Amino acid sequence: MKTGFIEGCVDSHASALAACRGGADRLELCANLAIGGTTPSPALFRQVRRDCAVPVNVLIRPRFGDFLYSEMEVEEMEESVRLFRDLGANGVVLGALTPEGRLDEAVMARLTNAAGGLDVTLHRAFDMTRDPMEALEAAVGLGCRTILTSGQAGDALAGAETLRALSARAGGRIEIMAGCGVRKENIREIHRRTGVAVFHTTGRRGPADSGMVYRKAGVSMGLPSLSEYEVWRTDEAEFRACAEIVHGLGGEA
Repeated sequence: MKTGFIEGCVDSHASALAACRGGADRLELCANLAIGGTTPSPALFRQVRRDCAVPVNVLIRPRFGDFLYSEMEVEEMEESVRLFRDLGANGVVLGALTPEGRLDEAVMARLTNAAGGLDVTLHRAFDMTRDPMEALEAAVGLGCRTILTSGQAGDALAGAETLRALSARAGGRIEIMAGCGVRKENIREIHRRTGVAVFHTTGRRGPADSGMVYRKAGVSMGLPSLSEYEVWRTDEAEFRACAEIVHGLGGEA
């Protein structure tokens, strides 16, 4: 990708449509983005692939939390990779770590083998590794096409120095995609400081209020810090603003 490219990170049909209408070049389809994203349902994938005319990559993550997986979880991920491959996914987005904070190359090899010829993106498990350059070389060796990363920082702008170093080290062997905290206000600055022209964003503006009229106080269905009456979705206008900036970058540092 030599020119600006933007991937929409979405976890619903409504968000997928908003990102596509807003100019997404590709989607990463997830579930449960409020907890960092998990594997979406086949039903949602079928809806999105039917109604969105852009490639769809699928997050393969069985649960919230760390990226140290049990054998049963790896088996589950392998099965999910095969399922979405057979359903027509463009690619899969995955990652697994060892207890020592290195890329688990054995698990990754099992998952990439299950993917067959699909594009493979190493997700932000990369940002939890102890040595980003070591992890980059491992990802190249495994045949990953893309690394999604914030530069091992709280957001992509804060990680700009590492993102630039990663892009230089990659040398075109693997794509470095900047993600986390990417907004229309900072895309140009991230690009200027890193040379990266491939971006990943939800394009969300803020939570929408639930349509519920009756609201039960004092009861939570999940994490107490998350309101049951806020709905987070991609905002079409917000995403379009991001996409217009990204597409105007021309891939120049």
